Order: sequence, then structure tokens, then C-alpha cells
Amino acid sequence: MTPTEKTSAPINFRDGRVAIIAGGGALPIAVARTLYTQGCNPFVAVLDGEADPVDFAGISQISVRLEEFGPLLDRFSREQVSHVILAGSVGRRPRLLGMKWNWTLMRLVTRVAAGLMRGDDGLLRTVISAIERQGIKVVGAHEIVPDLLAPKGLLTKAAPTKTDLVDITAGSEAAELIGKLDIGQGAVAIGQRVIALEGIEGTEGLLERTGDMRTHGRLAGTKRGVLVKRFKPQQERRADIPAIGPDTMDQAYQAGLAGVAVEAGGCFILDFERTVMRADELGLFLIGIVPETQGDADAR
Repeated sequence: MTPTEKTSAPINFRDGRVAIIAGGGALPIAVARTLYTQGCNPFVAVLDGEADPVDFAGISQISVRLEEFGPLLDRFSREQVSHVILAGSVGRRPRLLGMKWNWTLMRLVTRVAAGLMRGDDGLLRTVISAIERQGIKVVGAHEIVPDLLAPKGLLTKAAPTKTDLVDITAGSEAAELIGKLDIGQGAVAIGQRVIALEGIEGTEGLLERTGDMRTHGRLAGTKRGVLVKRFKPQQERRADIPAIGPDTMDQAYQAGLAGVAVEAGGCFILDFERTVMRADELGLFLIGIVPETQGDADAR
């Protein structure tokens, strides 16, 4: 099975060069390979401690620390980079005292310092602003690999029950609220109430906490439950679109959940076929929802 709904066609880069600032996970690899097969000769900046240079073998690349963002911008100029894509997860924030500056960042020093104190979305907006001050356009990974965005509707053999649908609604509303506060992108609902919210530890940590709560308190003996992943309402769409993959299915199963719901068009499903296959193997449902705030509450 493959997604049937696309939001846009891939961009054709006719002038200049495309660079990818690659964090962890499968998304930057998919973006790099897509551009490479299109003959775009991408340039990959592999973030130390986040991504593995081996995954980009055969593609022009350098390894950089987060604190080397200023020199990286200068390198982009030397490589005649015209577009930059931010892709993948980043587990830590750059240390202000360890930052290496260039002229562009020096002009934004107050904004950079403030960005490091804000939530993820605030920091990403600062990063994008600095890149574009360098005369480089930032584009979203979803514009390169739109086929990885979750389609609307049920994707698996298993389907949510009526109780699961109530949990999906509760989890979706909670995920939207914490998204507005720039806290996280996911929530877990069990027994028609929200029991855990995604924080700085990410989805894996959220599901680990959920599994731990199964053994004590008011969750002891409860069944089913749903993980809901939403795009933050105010989020910069060119960076940090939520993503799930086969590992998410394993983690949801270990947490005792019945399935996963993701925002259609607002969440990547990495390694799509294997993710759906893994959900089927575990007896979980996977569904793309269109939240009521977008004018369509019917996800089935």
C-alpha cells in the first residue's frame, strides 16, 4: 500500500545547489536519495551525534557540530548552495558559549540567543531566518518527498473501535493544545481520557512512560489506547514535521496501545510499506486523521 494523496509535486531545482542539514532518523536519508536520483547533486551537512555519514555514502557531505552553524553558512556560499532543507531529529541544542559565528550570525546575535531559550519552533524560526539572511532559500522536506506524508484514512487491516475513536478525538485535542504551547506533537489517550503528553523526551519517551504507567495506579488493568501525532498549529512547516516509522509501531505495541493516529498531510510515515506491514503484524491500527479544526472530523 502507498499513499494516494499528495500535497504537491517535488521541486525541480534548476539553478544553484541544494543542501541538506541532516539530523537523525530516516527522513534526511530519503530526501538526500530522492534528490540524488533526480540528478540534483545535493550537499549534506551531517550533524555530529545525530546522523551517520555512512547513510549518505556517495553523496557530497561534511560533518559539523551544531555550534559550527556560522562557518556552515559560509561553506554553503562557497558550495553555491541556493536552497537548504532541514530534515531529521536533533537531540540537543547548541551551546551558546560554544557557538562559532560568521557575519550573518553576528548581525542576529540577540535573536540567536533568544532563540536558544525558546521552544523548538522558536529556535527553528531563528535558524531559518539566519539561513535566508545568507541569501539562501529554505524549503520543506515535504516539498521533496510528498509521498511520505500520511494520507487520510485507515491504512491497516485492524480498525479503531468506537472507544478508540473517542480516544483519538481526546488525544488529537490534547496534541493540538500542547502544540500551541510549542511543547510537543503527540499525546496518548486511554479509556477516553488523555494520560500522557509528549515532552522534550520525544515520542519514544512518551510511549515508554505510557508502558510504565500500565502497571500501577488507575491504568492498572486497562486495555487499548491510542497515540496521536499532530502538526503544531503555528509550526514552521519547513522544519520539524512530526514523523513515525516501524519503530513507532513496536513502541506503541510495547506500551499496550491499540493503534496510532496521525494528522493526514501533517506527519511523515517513514518507510511507509514496512510501517504498515509492521502494524499489521502486531495487530495495530494506523489511521490518517483530519482534525475538526481543519473542517473535517471524519477520518474514516
